[in-house]
Parts: sequence; C-alpha cells; structure tokens
Amino acid sequence: MAQRWVTLKDGRKVPVGRGGGVVAAVGVAVLVAGGAGVGGAFGGAASEAGLGAASEAFAGNTAGDVVDSLPGRSLKTRRGEARESAKRGKSGEAWSKLRFKELKRAVRKLERAGDCVAAASGRVRDFLVKTPCTALNRMLLAVGDGHGNAAVISVVRVGFRSKAQAREFEKVEAVQGSGDVRPLGIAAVLGVAGVRMTGLHYRSRPDGYGMVVAEADTATGRVDAATLDALADVAAYLPIR
Repeated sequence: MAQRWVTLKDGRKVPVGRGGGVVAAVGVAVLVAGGAGVGGAFGGAASEAGLGAASEAFAGNTAGDVVDSLPGRSLKTRRGEARESAKRGKSGEAWSKLRFKELKRAVRKLERAGDCVAAASGRVRDFLVKTPCTALNRMLLAVGDGHGNAAVISVVRVGFRSKAQAREFEKVEAVQGSGDVRPLGIAAVLGVAGVRMTGLHYRSRPDGYGMVVAEADTATGRVDAATLDALADVAAYLPIR
C-alpha cells in the first residue's frame, strides 16, 4: 500500500501511519504552528473563540433531533453503511448513519483552468499550469449531532482530460511539501470564524477523470478522531452539488 500524506495549514505534508493515524510528531507540529485546529486533531474542544462563533452559527445543533438510523451499531459498521448511502447521493441518510445531521452547505463549481491554478500552491500549482484542469468543484459542509457537537467537512474534486492526467496529478499531490488545492474558506463561506482545517482527517480517491480529496475537523464541542475519519471517508463519495 502506498504511503498516504496529509497537508497541514502551513502547507507542509506529513505521512499517515498504516493504521490511518498521523505520526505522533504531527501533533507537536500543529501545536508549534500556533494551535490551529487542535480540537480537530485530538478530538477535543475547539478554541474558545471559535467555539463561541461556531456555536452561534450552528444554533440549530442543540435540538436533540438527530435520528440514529443504525442504533447499537459499531462505528465501523456505520462508516461502511454511510459510505454506501453517499455513493447513492443520499447525504441525509449517510449522515444519520453516523448520528449526524447536515447544518450548512456551500458549493463552488468552476470550469476554467485558471481557477484551478489560482486555488493551488507549490508544485501542485506548477503541475496545473502545465496540465490544465477541466473542472474544479469544491464543497464545504457543517454537520452536527444535535447536542452542540459539530464538524466541518471539505470536499474538493479536480477534473482532467484523462485518467492518466488524474493519476499524474495524484502523484504530485501526494508528495510531502508539494502544495495543495485549497478548500473553500470556512469563515467566508459558512460564516464561522475561528475554525480551521488541519488536514489530519483525510480521504482521497480517484473519480473517473478526476481526483477527490475530503477532510474533516471539529467545529464545536467534541468529535473524536475516529468519527472525523469516518466523516471524511463518507464525504469523499458524496456528489458535489
């Protein structure tokens, strides 16, 4: 199995262990970088400032109205079942299988090669200059458990003219320090300040002539690391719409 990498907010890429967790040094790196996204990295609470802003934005997340469609099931079972729902485009059903509901959604679909370049950095940007994309679709979601705990999920799909180009893009994107295609801005798009994507809970997959990358992080309250991994995994299979 090829080594997977995740991208931190400062642009660095770090390896993910065989069990799906980022090596211990990454936690130190995130703290040194200023504590960005510490709640998401360790399943802890978001920063105090971010907690207040996000709690206000997700006011509907305290109603206790989330329907658990798989009561008594393990997270592994929930994750697999939710992934199948996502593949069928049934996002509400997918989230309910993970004991969440959708709170907010924003989508940006761009069809110009220059948009991909403008959203990219480092060697990823250089690749896109030489190999223009055919589409850049980005989606940002907020999901909550109805009890004040919420996560933000980013999904990015970059399309190309052939599967071969998509594979070459993935090779560049997977190299440590090569740059990335930025997700939509959480503050600008969802109106939630103080919440950042750490890149620690990550899922990528090929999709026809494109590649999809999904990330998840805590927005308010507590969402444990295994659940954030499941949210990113399921989101990678959702249609961007």
